[in-house]
Amino acid sequence: MVGSARLPGFLIPPTRYLFFTRKGGVGKTSVSTAAALTLADAGQKVLLVSTDAASNLDEMLGIELRNTPTAVTRAPGLWVLNIDPDTAAESYRQRVLAQLDLAASDTERATVREQLSGACTTEIASFDEFASLLSDAAPGFDHIVFDTAPTGHTLRLLSLPKAWSGFLQGNDRGASCLGPHAGLMMQEARFKAALDALSDPRQTTVILVTRPDKGALDEAARTSEELRALGLQNQRLVVNGEFRATDRSDAVACAIEALGQQALAELPRSLRDLPQDGVPLGAFGTVGLPALRALLGAEADAIASVKAVLVEPIEHFAGLAALADELAAREHGLIMVMGKGGVGKTTVAVALALGLIERGKTVHLSTTDPAAHLVGTLRAEVPGLRVDRIDPKVETQRYTAPTGHSLLLMDATGACHRQMMREFDGRGAGRVVTPPMRLRAAEYTRIILVALPEVTPVSQAAALQDDLRRAGIEPCAWVLNKSVLAAGTHDPLLAARLAGERKQMARMSGGLARRLFTVPWLTRPPIGFVELSRLVRREQLSDAMSSKDADASHDPR
Repeated sequence: MVGSARLPGFLIPPTRYLFFTRKGGVGKTSVSTAAALTLADAGQKVLLVSTDAASNLDEMLGIELRNTPTAVTRAPGLWVLNIDPDTAAESYRQRVLAQLDLAASDTERATVREQLSGACTTEIASFDEFASLLSDAAPGFDHIVFDTAPTGHTLRLLSLPKAWSGFLQGNDRGASCLGPHAGLMMQEARFKAALDALSDPRQTTVILVTRPDKGALDEAARTSEELRALGLQNQRLVVNGEFRATDRSDAVACAIEALGQQALAELPRSLRDLPQDGVPLGAFGTVGLPALRALLGAEADAIASVKAVLVEPIEHFAGLAALADELAAREHGLIMVMGKGGVGKTTVAVALALGLIERGKTVHLSTTDPAAHLVGTLRAEVPGLRVDRIDPKVETQRYTAPTGHSLLLMDATGACHRQMMREFDGRGAGRVVTPPMRLRAAEYTRIILVALPEVTPVSQAAALQDDLRRAGIEPCAWVLNKSVLAAGTHDPLLAARLAGERKQMARMSGGLARRLFTVPWLTRPPIGFVELSRLVRREQLSDAMSSKDADASHDPR
């Protein structure tokens, strides 16, 4: 058993399955890894599982992730498993093909393999691995901790057992991207066992990880409601990154504290009755075992370890106003703002759209993000701006199985490109313009990556950039959002974190980003037309900082 002293409630006592979920960018991986490490340090045998294709567990723990359990050096009792989607998909294909009748022709086998080649099968295969762990395929472990993928992906994984059960009951023949029906019938018992384990509060605790931020808390509330509808009732809320200013003369620190307190005071109704744990903002990042072990310690320890830090001024990086100027210099084109969930890509996209309108352009602003916040972020109708959303659920019902991820959309456009080239077979191909051609054309398409000034978001943006480059697409710029270093602070805790932020700035400007633009952490949230417009005006930095003295007078204590 794990001792209760100074531990979060979800570890007193821990259920066998701990299921950490939420959108990206809230510290879910850090909290789940720290929890797994705490259990292992207490003498338990723990398996930490990532179902996230963009997981950075390898960087945090200093090990190479594999599709089989791997022991963590210097952490006896802790093992890590990464469910790699591509590996899982190929394994799934091989198992399904092995179930075909020996008399099946090569053509029939090729047809089945084609049915199993899409994104739907990749997701099904990942769930197949996930379900095996929940149906007790890991009997040697005391606890299994799941660091899940972002919300939309996770919810689909959780809803599959029910959806498949209905499919199996209502069909007795045929095949789909799930594979031949006979193969699914063989796995029905495993899917049922997985759902039973997820729904059993004696076995499973679902931990919703969030930040003390209104948008993140609203997302957590929606996730909580959807999980309850799936039968997962045993939920807890973890608020990661709670902050208390230690220097009341620091306007930025006081504003960060006040915004967090206000967000928690206005907690959505569906979260109010959940047991809640707070994780204080630490002075340092969560890469490495010492930092992870300290994450779930007491707030007093985190603050006591902070020493005065001299914060040197940073090299000046241009803001969004300069980026809007560059984009407006082109007659027309496509602008794609991309990044991991929670880094502020919606804010950046809306601000750039307003900046282009201010510079005389008309803009069609759209999103394919399942958790889109365009309307809530803008809160106004703007002449010259058309806003809409491409709903992945609606569009995929019209076409194929759901994915919801931008890169998979790009993969689909690549398939379209190849099909069109085959159909034209050289006849008039010079007049054909396909989506991949547009995306690769730097004179038409501008790809902008958004990241936060922390190790994990920068690493994930770098991985996204690598994926884009493999597809022949080159990002034109990065935007570093919510930079406390650019805003300026002398609060001891925040100042201690700035050495890490400076390293990430150097990392980006030293080769990762072709161009780097910054958005300082603002004392007023960039929500609504007025605040968003500030970000793209040429006097943006001075405007943003001019409110600091006024905000400092509002002491929440």
